[in-house]
Amino acid sequence: MTVEASKTTSWKHYLELTKPGVQALLFVSCMTGMLLAADFYPPLEVLIFGLLGISLLAASSAVINHIFDVELDALMKRTSSRPIVKGYITKTKAINFSIGLFVLGSSFLLYFTNLLTWVLTALTFVFYGFIYTKYLKFMTSQNIVIGGLAGAMPPLLGWTAITNTIEPNALLLVLIILVWTPPHFWALAVHKVEDYKEAKVPMLPVQKGIAFTKQHILLYTILLIVATVLPFSVGMFGYFYLSVATLSGLIFLYYSMALYRDKENKKAMPVFLYSIWYLALLFSAMLIDSFLSL
Repeated sequence: MTVEASKTTSWKHYLELTKPGVQALLFVSCMTGMLLAADFYPPLEVLIFGLLGISLLAASSAVINHIFDVELDALMKRTSSRPIVKGYITKTKAINFSIGLFVLGSSFLLYFTNLLTWVLTALTFVFYGFIYTKYLKFMTSQNIVIGGLAGAMPPLLGWTAITNTIEPNALLLVLIILVWTPPHFWALAVHKVEDYKEAKVPMLPVQKGIAFTKQHILLYTILLIVATVLPFSVGMFGYFYLSVATLSGLIFLYYSMALYRDKENKKAMPVFLYSIWYLALLFSAMLIDSFLSL
């Protein structure tokens, strides 16, 4: 499989390499970690440049993902129009772009936050950009369960940017995203199972079948509801958060059960799409609840 010849490049192609949709959720969860750690009053320069630094390193790892996955992306309908695949951006330019993002982001983190935050962010960069993308994705059907740690790190990174310590409350936020990740991605994998089969990526529905995957989506949804109650149980949040977490979790469970019973698997995308709104709503509820308790 060869990549198409070079075409006219737009800034939009570079933006696409950073996966802005994914970055939006990472940004929200990272900012939540910062605001909670600082009781809503973080130093302005830490808030701005800390968020920028973490986001830039996350964007850099997303570009690395595009570079390594170019041949794979060409085989899948969902990813076949990505900029490197279509020849809008060469691998060399993408590498230079990734390096630039990494250096700039690292500069912000080292100057405006602390060494711990930079180390954790850099380790996340290596884990997602290289270990997951190049190896883990193709080694096991549990790739998302393990690899989900990279996407779960932003609240902790935001927290450490303020406190310079790893605290239990921040780890609870990591746990929530870690448990949320499998049902989120497995729903997409069920919908795009033929793509993954064609590309020979051992996603759970490819290796274990769709019925098995739907069972595990349901199981992880139940685990997620339990995980979201933990912050309330330790006094981190109050009843407003608990109400939102419980109601939105039950809606998630409804969608997951609908998919479990759906023999045609048409409910897979509704589960995937709702899961995105669910996470944004959950972290918004954390902020509102904490603000109300000030």
